[in-house]
Amino acid sequence: MQYHKIPHSSLEVSKICLGTMTWGKQNSESEAHQQLDYALSQGINFIDTAEMYPVPPESETQGLTEQYIGTWLAKTGNREKVVLASKVAGPNRTNHIRENMHLDRRNIREAIHSSLERLQTDYLDLYQLHWPDRNANFFGKLGYKVDKDESYTPIIETLEVLGELVKEGKIRYIGVSNETAWGVSQYLRLAEKHELPRIITIQNPYNLLNRSFETALAEFSHREGVELLAYSPLAFGMLSGKYLNDQWPQDGRLTLFKRFSRYLNPQGKAATQAYCELADKHGLAPSQMALAYVNSRSFVAANIIGATTMEQLQSNIASFELELDDEVLEQIEAIHRQFTYPCP
Repeated sequence: MQYHKIPHSSLEVSKICLGTMTWGKQNSESEAHQQLDYALSQGINFIDTAEMYPVPPESETQGLTEQYIGTWLAKTGNREKVVLASKVAGPNRTNHIRENMHLDRRNIREAIHSSLERLQTDYLDLYQLHWPDRNANFFGKLGYKVDKDESYTPIIETLEVLGELVKEGKIRYIGVSNETAWGVSQYLRLAEKHELPRIITIQNPYNLLNRSFETALAEFSHREGVELLAYSPLAFGMLSGKYLNDQWPQDGRLTLFKRFSRYLNPQGKAATQAYCELADKHGLAPSQMALAYVNSRSFVAANIIGATTMEQLQSNIASFELELDDEVLEQIEAIHRQFTYPCP
């Protein structure tokens, strides 16, 4: 396994991070523990979760993912062997977690207390804001529109409570997720101005069908050392090719949960076909080629992979051993020029 030191921190993380959002919905507790055991045996030391997991979010299952990780940590005593990251949910999508969801002092303090309890630990290595409190373009939204009646928690208030939690030892570092260039600039500016904790990571989607991170945020990663934790590197499994030609595998996420249509538009399907044909031409598994591409980007601190089967997990983790040659990389760029940002 390869490891990477995240700038502005002491965290040294495996380039492959274990994503967990299926645990509690598609995966049982024993399956979650099996995945954790295998990941650790392969050198993975980075685990990412969230208070709202599993996905899709439901009141009946909320918190099970963290709970499964907590029982594994308690059983194995592996807390000091892993870098553990979680997230506090923002407003509008998860009101079943708490009333009046916002990234304010009350919500963040309640969230971290509940997460630490479920995870059976005293601290988190990285605590992330799952999505912005304000009106912004994220989760595939395009065409920014001004909301004249908008009301949101000021970023300075969010940073202040996170700073309190750092001083209390409940979290070591902070990060953002599903964030925009404006948001990142504000977090950095306010942290410097008020001597508050600096965000060290941005967890946003990044894959061959969605390279929108490159348009503005990649420069922040490079110049400010706020690197990407890339999620959805296989575009909900689309880039494995298993949904091509209107195939709907029985246990596939896009089969089970029709709400996840972000990567199913005509451009996304056509681009996926082209990438899969390229992989086949070079004798590569489409999923490993897609993951290896993400692994190769200089602004990526870690690639967050997830799996519902051990076979998928083994294949995804093994992607770190694959180095794409110049010819494959050039042909990936040619496809990207043909299908530019098909699924933002």
